[in-house]
Amino acid sequence: MRIAVLIVLTTVLAMPASAQDTALHDPSISRDAQDGVIRLYGAGGPDTAIRKVADVWTKETGRKVEITAGPEKTWSKKAQGDADVIWGTSEQAMTAFLETYKGFSSDQVEPIYLRPAVIAVKAGNPKGIMKFEDLLAEGTKIVVTEGAGVANTSGTGVWEDIAGRLGRLEDVAAFRSNIVAFEQGSGASFKAFKALDADAWITWPNWPLSNPDTLEAVPLSSDRAIWRDLSVALAPDADPDAKAFLDYLISDEAQKIMSREGWVR
Repeated sequence: MRIAVLIVLTTVLAMPASAQDTALHDPSISRDAQDGVIRLYGAGGPDTAIRKVADVWTKETGRKVEITAGPEKTWSKKAQGDADVIWGTSEQAMTAFLETYKGFSSDQVEPIYLRPAVIAVKAGNPKGIMKFEDLLAEGTKIVVTEGAGVANTSGTGVWEDIAGRLGRLEDVAAFRSNIVAFEQGSGASFKAFKALDADAWITWPNWPLSNPDTLEAVPLSSDRAIWRDLSVALAPDADPDAKAFLDYLISDEAQKIMSREGWVR
């Protein structure tokens, strides 16, 4: 009996994140994407800029765009039934999505924008944090976003990439010792940053830009910079107007809107 229990426990602990992600996949859901509404789904963050682009496009064309963002579990079942487009906030996040949304495939994924990680600090920057090395000071309270093998988030691994960028183990160790919260998603990280009265949060430019009363962005130096992309995947059975919207999403006009929240091409 003990051997059997150990085998079961070993199997569960060894289960890859992708196997956990596919738990959201429901093969009983039937698809009907061509309903006259262009429906996009993805994690929170880029949705604020995409909505602004969609508003302009809808005014110009009269075509309706519905954007649903947030933790994947809140929209997964609906997206499996009617998503025209899935967006990913990093390549690893998009790859995880493809494990669940079987109507999309890797060869349909197109990276369309990039943005750099930033250090978000309290508005006014009361601790005077100006560079990454300032985060290594003893007593600095840092929040990071981390999927922890159970959540799909663009923040997974970013803090480690930044801390280890110069190949110095002591940087990773010092940074890690100052982490007060590992949160599974940017929304949860923002809440933790406020609730824990943290000094810094490794995140993306759109969060300080969208919350100037609470956050201020401190850029990372070029030797520490880490970039992640915004990618989109168009379903083969998408509403015919969906491709036209994606084309508009990278137009000169749309790029101006997206750049206001840190997205560049």
